[in-house]
Amino acid sequence: QVQLVESGGGLVQAGGSLRLSCAASGSIFSRNGLGWYRQAPGKQRDLVASISSGGRTNYADSVKGRFSISRDNAKKTVYLQMNSLKPEDTAVYYCNCHTYIGMDYWGKGTLVTVSS
Repeated sequence: QVQLVESGGGLVQAGGSLRLSCAASGSIFSRNGLGWYRQAPGKQRDLVASISSGGRTNYADSVKGRFSISRDNAKKTVYLQMNSLKPEDTAVYYCNCHTYIGMDYWGKGTLVTVSS
């Protein structure tokens, strides 16, 4: 079983930066795929970025060039560096872990609010 705890959300002005962190416990972290999703009010939860166990990354078109996902297997932590933030990035951001045996786990989310 995997527990995920996100941190780093908050209020930032447009053009600013935030770094989200997601600390994991349980399972064999280095073999799991990790991702960040977000859900704005009244909208579905969408993938923002993902990183495989081998370090391959994938980004939503809307964040390419602005966001960067990384992982530290020794610390069992995945990060999302968000730069040049826009009001449309406002959402609850969720950490996801997709284990090597096909299970999915979610954190409780952290709110990011970008003011114009």
